[in-house]
Amino acid sequence: MAPARKPKFNPSVFLAEAGLGRTVSKYRERENLFQQGAPADAVFFIQAGKVKLTVLSRQGKEAVVAILGPDEFLGQGCLTGQRIYMATAETMTKCQIMRINKASFVEVLHEQPTFAEKFLSYLLLRTTRVEEDLVDQLFNSSEKRLARALLLLANFGKDGKPETVMAKISQETLAEMIGTTRSRVSFFMNKFRKMGYISYNGHLEVHSSLLSVVLNDTPPRISADHA
Repeated sequence: MAPARKPKFNPSVFLAEAGLGRTVSKYRERENLFQQGAPADAVFFIQAGKVKLTVLSRQGKEAVVAILGPDEFLGQGCLTGQRIYMATAETMTKCQIMRINKASFVEVLHEQPTFAEKFLSYLLLRTTRVEEDLVDQLFNSSEKRLARALLLLANFGKDGKPETVMAKISQETLAEMIGTTRSRVSFFMNKFRKMGYISYNGHLEVHSSLLSVVLNDTPPRISADHA
């Protein structure tokens, strides 16, 4: 008899089911996946929920460097020889996350071209996003930076229907993300609400009209009708 054919590798199935070197765990809100300075020995894949990456300086100042959601990886620095995690990863919502130890991840990258292609595509998109974030910080006003951050959090520009932004994202966190003060965030959030760009109904909802703040060189003024 001819030997049975080995099932075709499916990256989506690999990232959905626990297996050798892979575990899937559920997390509550505000739980750490790893801490800055801890040994970097695994890559994490978010199946559901949102995770915040923060960096703490020697002076004790904290900055939010990324907020990641479903189908995104974190901790991949260990694949390039990084011995410790350079940031702290904390859940912002209830999450379901796969942990893949470094050896298993490297093995599947070498043996499965379809997975390597998927992961490379993700890394290229992340690199582009980091470059865009840098340009945003260097050249855009805090108002534009806040508008862009809200649109990204609501998944505008991604496939599928944009989602509402959960109320758990505080103004302090938004301020840390865009490099400004909480009072400035509060001012612009109130302005966006009066302009009809966002709304509060038990949660924060971002409307596509907020794109006008990002695309326009001159920030829109609040008319008398919105005062």
